[in-house]
Amino acid sequence: MESCEIIIEAGKRKKGYLKELVSFGELIYFFSWRDTIVRYKQAFFGISWALIRPLLNMAAFAFFFGRIANLPSDHVNYCLFVLAGMLPWQFFSNTISETCMCLINNNELILKVYFPRMILPFSQVIVQLIDYLINFTLIMVLVLVMRGVSLATLSLLPFCFVLNIALCFGASLWLSALTLRYRDVRFLIPFMMQFGMFVSPVGYGTFMIAGPLKWLYYCNPIVGIIDCYRFAFFGIKHADFFASLGISITVTMAILVSGWWFFRRLESTFADKI
Repeated sequence: MESCEIIIEAGKRKKGYLKELVSFGELIYFFSWRDTIVRYKQAFFGISWALIRPLLNMAAFAFFFGRIANLPSDHVNYCLFVLAGMLPWQFFSNTISETCMCLINNNELILKVYFPRMILPFSQVIVQLIDYLINFTLIMVLVLVMRGVSLATLSLLPFCFVLNIALCFGASLWLSALTLRYRDVRFLIPFMMQFGMFVSPVGYGTFMIAGPLKWLYYCNPIVGIIDCYRFAFFGIKHADFFASLGISITVTMAILVSGWWFFRRLESTFADKI
């Protein structure tokens, strides 16, 4: 019987990479399910932490910024205002924090088995999506009970979600590849997330930002996404809403496209860098 030998050469990029990703759908499901179970394994409250964390953050913001600093929320209940900002922000920050190490944590698989490496960051985005859906259900229940929702703009939520997940996936491609190449990145990410929360309108409204530097502020892509969620939920928007949203869309698409290109460029070298 003739033997069959398959050679996988570094640097050879297959055509139809997206089609190949789809063909590995079962592996994406396995990684997502595995990481979801491991994440809450042996935790006393289990998946309830997906609700507890945003509620604790909301309580802290409501006390320090709502009560003490008395920041305005454009006539919307301040707790709901903060939750609408926490929803996209936590999805983004949790994805970045968990995804940056996904290649390093699966080093044995990368060294021994072939599969599209992009599956690893993508499966982490799906894991964080579970928390996102739980938080989304929470805020929807609250805005309906407290009658703070704007039915006229609620149909924009799918657009907000697509923009949010595009930013998460693009940033995860960049940072997972960078962390594998430069291990110092993993030490910078917690600081970046802490700093990013304060330069993003989570506990305050974008309408408070004034002066010529506001256009630099709008270059933070999560700004337009948070404003989009608040507009969809409550119908509120600031004077530069559409301009900041346009900048956010542009920056998000640039991060997604360049992240895909950067990840694919380094993908053939991952086994050498582990």
